[in-house]
Amino acid sequence: MQLIEVKDKNTQKLFHKVPHLIYKDDKNWAAPLQGMVEGIFDPKKNKTFRNGKAIRWVLLDENGELLGRIAAFINFNLAKTYEQPTGGCGFFECINNQDAANMLFNAAAEWNKQNGMEAMDGPINFGENYVNWGLLVKGFMPQGYGMPYNPEYYEQLFRNFGFEIYFEQYSYHLDYTKPFPERFWKIAEWVAKKPQYNFKHFDYSQTEEFVKDFCTVYDAAWSFHEHYKPLDPDDIYDFINESKAILDPKMIWFAYHEDRPIALFVMIPDINQILLKLNGKLNLLGILKFLYYKNTKTINRTRILIMGIDPKYQRSGIESGIFWQQEQIMKQKSHRHYTELEFSWAGDFNPKVIAIYEATGAKRAKTHYTMRYLFDRSKKVKKAPVIN
Repeated sequence: MQLIEVKDKNTQKLFHKVPHLIYKDDKNWAAPLQGMVEGIFDPKKNKTFRNGKAIRWVLLDENGELLGRIAAFINFNLAKTYEQPTGGCGFFECINNQDAANMLFNAAAEWNKQNGMEAMDGPINFGENYVNWGLLVKGFMPQGYGMPYNPEYYEQLFRNFGFEIYFEQYSYHLDYTKPFPERFWKIAEWVAKKPQYNFKHFDYSQTEEFVKDFCTVYDAAWSFHEHYKPLDPDDIYDFINESKAILDPKMIWFAYHEDRPIALFVMIPDINQILLKLNGKLNLLGILKFLYYKNTKTINRTRILIMGIDPKYQRSGIESGIFWQQEQIMKQKSHRHYTELEFSWAGDFNPKVIAIYEATGAKRAKTHYTMRYLFDRSKKVKKAPVIN
């Protein structure tokens, strides 16, 4: 077997070809857009490179046939917030062969070691955790946009190499054609109409104001997390600019208490339902197809990317109030074609978020694992601590 570093257009093509070989007969898999994947490994587009580095490889057999691929990376802003310096690996795809998988995992581990790491997490993203994060182990069905999909045998490849579960990630599905629990709506309507609370959905004409509010809520909601780092407003501007084709301003909500931002809610249409038809390419024909399917309401699912609440208001029912506001939008003719909502994802370390999702009547549909590999094989992985 031959491991080749990806560093030119030819090896980039091989990198993108691997998943098409793995999933050629799998109707659940939606090919990610190649340009978006390449953007993750482009220092000009991915700000994680400001204090991070990445590398990737493809694996071929003796006849030059593709066997797999992997990327390794380190976000130095996060690496040393763990008990041991921890890097990562991701974008793993491989045939069902442990020797091939081990060769890929070993390459990622050795590179992380050489860069001062003592462990690596995988499969994860080189950037934010709401996309490309986790190993699917339960719920082998079409995934929401940004949620990883993989063959069932991947879990064994990871475990056999020595990866252990660092935390579990749960995705919940809500059938929009069925009513929410009555008690939930009573609380939601009561909160939504309290005069001290105000709710606004996103408006592009007020982007600067909403970005400030987003950062305020994010910093309040996640500052108690052990791996918290302040949010860079430029990251939000980049997300908005790069996602205009899929964002629906009426699915992004902010809650205020006497004009102070206290909660946020970001939901997006599940464009995987369109990507299933594009085969990972957004050329001229792909763009025309995308616009056609988007305008013909092919998408009937949405995915909640993020929901954050200032801890001071986490027992106020404010999240119910946001859902009540969103429900009024979903009743409008322009949004009635949405019949399913995915909440993804909630970590097993965050029981408060899990409780919120379950209170809506949503059912747990999928489980992903974030796994950790310690380079000192005499040590055991400690699971991520529960947030109190």
